[in-house]
Amino acid sequence: MQGNASPAKSAVALVSGGIDSPVAVARMLADGWTIHAVHASQEPVTGPEAEEKTVKSLQYLAQKFPEGISNELQVVPVAEVLAAFTEGDAHRDYFVHMKRLYQKLAHLCALEVGASHVLSGENLGQVSSQTLGNMGAVEVASPLPVLRPLLGLDKQEVIAMARALGTYEISVGPEECDALGPKHPTTIADMDRLLRNETLVGGLVKAAEGCWSERRTVHLF
Repeated sequence: MQGNASPAKSAVALVSGGIDSPVAVARMLADGWTIHAVHASQEPVTGPEAEEKTVKSLQYLAQKFPEGISNELQVVPVAEVLAAFTEGDAHRDYFVHMKRLYQKLAHLCALEVGASHVLSGENLGQVSSQTLGNMGAVEVASPLPVLRPLLGLDKQEVIAMARALGTYEISVGPEECDALGPKHPTTIADMDRLLRNETLVGGLVKAAEGCWSERRTVHLF
């Protein structure tokens, strides 16, 4: 990935392979933003389907918005780090730790490409990591402002938008990001506990840098 400065409206998008993130990317592309995509891969805990859907959805969007998407998708392995949060006191905070790690990965990408924002497909309250009590703890993992164009939409609205956009059939299918998650996740994050838990992986910065060093680049077109 080149370190050249990107246009002013430039964001790193966290693209999961689910329904929401391609819709979020499309909304920002339509507004003239340049998008650099990052996919956090949980293989071998999960299969390759999430990455495959991510690639297909971005390729589809690149045809609709040929000037907006970077050719380089960064695929970052995260399964080993996330596995550290499946035991003991850390497990209830698993999804918050996952999102904090992803936020830091987006920041590392942004430092390389010159992006000014992080783009997320989050919807307020749709899952446990997206409660107000948890989103603040996730957001502070990166100094960059977060764009959440779907924040106030419910799932059915996002599905309708995905169908109209043409990404729904690509993205539909079981979500695998909760493969290691707890049955009863926390909804109000405790920052002291999060930071204590993250010492299990040497701290969030070290963990993210380790994952980022193992990334591979997939060329979309």
